Amino acid sequence: MRLRNVETRVRDRQMVNWTGSIGLRLLLILHLGVWPLESAFGEQVKALPNDNRPKIEIRVSKSPLNEDRKIIQVLNRFGFGPRPGDIEKARQIGIKRYFDLQLHPEKIRDLTAEAKLRPLETLKMNSAQLVQNFPPPRKLAKFNDEAVKEAKKEKDMREAEENREARMNVSGPQRVIRELSQAKVLRAVYSERQLFEVMVDFWENHFNVFASKGADKWLITSYDRDVIRHHALGKFKDLLLATAESPAMLFYLDNWLSVDPNASVDLSKWRRHPANRNPPYWNRGMGYPRRGLGGIGPFPRFPRERMPSDRRPDPAAQSRKNQKRGLNENYARELMELHTLGVDGGYTQKDVTEVARCFTGWTIVRPRVAAEFTFAKALHDDREKVVLGHRIPAGGGIKDGERVIDILVHHPSTAQFIATKLARRFVSDNPPQALVDRVAETFRKTEGDIPSLLKTIYASPEFYSFEAYRAKVKTPFELVVSAIRSVGAETDAGKPIIQVIAQMGEPLFMCQPPTGYPDVAEAWINAGALLNRLNFSLALAANRLAGTVVDLRRFTRPPGSEPGEAFLGDFAQLLLQDDISPQTLATLKKQMKESEDTNSEGPKDPMQAAKIVGLLLGSPEFQRQ
Repeated sequence: MRLRNVETRVRDRQMVNWTGSIGLRLLLILHLGVWPLESAFGEQVKALPNDNRPKIEIRVSKSPLNEDRKIIQVLNRFGFGPRPGDIEKARQIGIKRYFDLQLHPEKIRDLTAEAKLRPLETLKMNSAQLVQNFPPPRKLAKFNDEAVKEAKKEKDMREAEENREARMNVSGPQRVIRELSQAKVLRAVYSERQLFEVMVDFWENHFNVFASKGADKWLITSYDRDVIRHHALGKFKDLLLATAESPAMLFYLDNWLSVDPNASVDLSKWRRHPANRNPPYWNRGMGYPRRGLGGIGPFPRFPRERMPSDRRPDPAAQSRKNQKRGLNENYARELMELHTLGVDGGYTQKDVTEVARCFTGWTIVRPRVAAEFTFAKALHDDREKVVLGHRIPAGGGIKDGERVIDILVHHPSTAQFIATKLARRFVSDNPPQALVDRVAETFRKTEGDIPSLLKTIYASPEFYSFEAYRAKVKTPFELVVSAIRSVGAETDAGKPIIQVIAQMGEPLFMCQPPTGYPDVAEAWINAGALLNRLNFSLALAANRLAGTVVDLRRFTRPPGSEPGEAFLGDFAQLLLQDDISPQTLATLKKQMKESEDTNSEGPKDPMQAAKIVGLLLGSPEFQRQ
């Protein structure tokens, strides 16, 4: 044991020394030299403004992509990159059949991903259960004290159950977000339904919700499961309406507080009325109709003794309740600017106000108890409105908001905006206008049928053009997932993986502005981010990320006459499909030669293999898809 610890310390010291010298040098040679390229395989090299860094040009023929590169393009864009053997499988069944099957995830068995997700208990809970099991830290001590007293009364309580409850409650709501982040990575790594997971990622970014805002800590799981995942490959209108009714979105953009300023009932009084109090989840289903000041829904009243202990108001909360409530335009503005029309979609401030009026009364009663969508007629502005030239008659109630959704979905700017974002995600940062127009036309003809939009992109010549091939820079999430997949690693997607994605600039479910994370290269290219990417690649290859294991031995072969180059060639084929620039190849050969001069084992040395694989994963070619 002592000898093993000594060997581990020596190996760690070697890796640190090597990373500090060679790693930074390669960062300058590879990344700062190649990143200014407009396209990884473009003929034109575009320098960044006021940039005197060296440019490295990568040239290939302008002829259309061959079949193998078409497969790589589909696996990279409509998935999170190939795993070992995926290219051969796609070649056998045919890339068109592969894509068609991906459009129907319900037909694809996903046993491995399902098994990986099974230990994540929070994924199966509704929002009320999450609040009950993972209370805020300030309530955690009191909650556990009461649980101990209750356990003493139940003498037949099993020790295993006690331990389970202790594990569930110890980390509070942070565990909810952590397990959801784990699930996102695990699905992207292991799921056979790759296109579905790509679209979930796309729509979660498009309809962004910041998970750390108040009650959204407990609402984000249902948002992912019941809203985004449920509609990711359906109709855009259904998805848009589901997000509008989602408690997570209502809370995030404050629409749950938006009421008619002239309403006869004060919002705080309406919420305090017994008929409009959400019961805790264990008191649901008793069958009493919910009545009162405009509330609708099957929620029962509950006895005073069953009321949550936090019912007593504190002075600060009472002061906030006494503040004048009125119209909130946050959701109305983002609905048009970010979700549908786009910033130049042709709406005015007057339209923002009118849309906000249409969505008054779309609310949630108690977000931190059992948040569910509720339409409060008593808080709704029921007068006539005019939205984008469309007259909405008085007395429409909840149908006012539904009418707005219909108007926006059928507006030409929405088709253009969604088509642009999809083309940017799947083709290039600056997608050809002709492609955008065709996708927008498909949107109009199919009323926003998402699979039809993807089919239009898949069948387009622009998607298979040499300008689009490996032209997209991977986001941190895409880089981490594709790297794990490319080397066939086993991972639990635990804290080290979640942290490294955050360190690169994309903490999962933690984008605070409603814009979501950007989908263009310039947002992810800076010296600090590139260093983090290289460090991650080296750590992954060297098995220095707890919970993630890479076995490189299964990819090596007995060395030939030129063992070093044969070894490098094997991994260049595995990770980059031989799409490697002469400059990157020359730098890696030089590094191998320097290592072989000081190490007689050459590429058979596990540390040497980790170095080469780490550099390939950190190369400019792997950063692109």
